[in-house]
Amino acid sequence: MGGVIGASTGWWIGLVLGIVVIAVAAVIVIAIVMLARRIAGQARGAVDGVEVVQAQTDELAGIGRINDSGVRILHSARALRKVAVGK
Repeated sequence: MGGVIGASTGWWIGLVLGIVVIAVAAVIVIAIVMLARRIAGQARGAVDGVEVVQAQTDELAGIGRINDSGVRILHSARALRKVAVGK
């Protein structure tokens, strides 16, 4: 009779361990889903911010020309300095 009781106890231990493993897996999945939702919310905010920046920079008419002029002024200033200083 001792063999029957031992086999029955082993079955219960296996069932309890299986339930514990499933519970731990469920907790991990829930944690991952919660983090994914938080990341999605932050990404949504980042996209909104990028769209605002894009809208603000689209309003700057001729920004390319302004940048080109700035580069030309910088090159001219460097050339002038070379002439003035001799380097």
